[in-house]
Amino acid sequence: MFIKKRPSWALPRAAITPESVYLNRRQFMSGTVAVAAGLSMPGLLSAAELPVQRETLDFVPMPRYSTNEKKTPFEDVARYNNFYEFGTGKDDPAKYADEMAVDPWSVVVEGECEQPGEYAPEDLLRPYEYQERVYRLRCVEAWSMVIPWIGVPLADILKRLRPTSRAKYVYFETLYDPDQMRGQRSLFSTIDWPYQEGLRMDEAMNELSFLAVGLYGKALPKQNGAPIRLVVPWKYGFKSIKSIVKIRFQEERPKTTWEMIAPQEYGFYANVNPEVDHPRWSQKKERRLPSGLFSPNWVETVRFNGYGEQVAHLYKGMDLRKYY
Repeated sequence: MFIKKRPSWALPRAAITPESVYLNRRQFMSGTVAVAAGLSMPGLLSAAELPVQRETLDFVPMPRYSTNEKKTPFEDVARYNNFYEFGTGKDDPAKYADEMAVDPWSVVVEGECEQPGEYAPEDLLRPYEYQERVYRLRCVEAWSMVIPWIGVPLADILKRLRPTSRAKYVYFETLYDPDQMRGQRSLFSTIDWPYQEGLRMDEAMNELSFLAVGLYGKALPKQNGAPIRLVVPWKYGFKSIKSIVKIRFQEERPKTTWEMIAPQEYGFYANVNPEVDHPRWSQKKERRLPSGLFSPNWVETVRFNGYGEQVAHLYKGMDLRKYY
């Protein structure tokens, strides 16, 4: 049997702190301000106010995809989010995402592939077993988390859909439903809905790219992108699109939401890179949550978010200061 070499950042599953332990921890400091590149952290929901889906998922632990860093408490993962479909505040998704119905749900597959169609998430992911992968998540706003995701490798799904030789990119789209997503009906929104993202085909087929349906052993909370989302751990978090309703294989590079809004700030590739600062703040350090005004918990940012061993070859010969 062929056995892959464990990466240098591998960690046994036993090292992951149980969710129950995290849920009984001291409540994350609420109503304080944490400073990171001029950004503020508003008061967060208390644990008692936090809406959480409780469906338990069966999964196979994948310790070779685990980091040796401390996991972010579940309650912080579930209540501190960017999901502008529900508002611009970090706790808006946790407050309002329950307005979104996730059952039934379907994902349209189209474009340059041999298996187009409309799939329920369970049919799209069948027959693969769910895996647990513990990834770092680095936001472009210079904060970060460490999250145990549940899902399946994106490459397995894409291979099953049988892209043609013309498929050079994979496009993803989030649900557009202003009746359920109050941020989409806001008069102050600068986003041209629906939210759009994309990957080069070799990025999408990389072993780290992941379609998540849960975290901490349970179904994804709606505010974290239920029922199905992308996780691309070597890129800034806005690339990991939530609540996916469309996957399209295409020959041309897709336009992506933040690239269209501010191309000088948010590029198509969006690889984590401490050597390329955001125009308005440094990317050399990040605030690892939980953090507070008097304990910001700064850590050094690492190129490709620490996953260079697995992904650096994808960008060989590219100027990553130009193709940011």
